[in-house]
Amino acid sequence: MPNYIVNKNAQANGDHEVHETTCAHGPDFWNRQDLGWHADCKSAVRAARVYYSQSNGCYYCSKPCHTS
Repeated sequence: MPNYIVNKNAQANGDHEVHETTCAHGPDFWNRQDLGWHADCKSAVRAARVYYSQSNGCYYCSKPCHTS
C-alpha cells in the first residue's frame, strides 16, 4: 500500500495532482499535503478532494487516476 500526497499548488488547469511519495515528479516538500496510505490511487484522489475538489492522479505514478 503506497503512501500518497497531493500538491498544494494547482496546475494551470486548476488540478491538484496526487502522487505516491516516491514519485520523481512529486511536489517539493513544503508544497505537499499528506494523504496517508491508500490501497490505490482512486482512494487517494478521493481523500485529496477533501482538501481540493479538483484533484487528479499523476500521469507517472497514478496513471489509472490521471485525466487529461
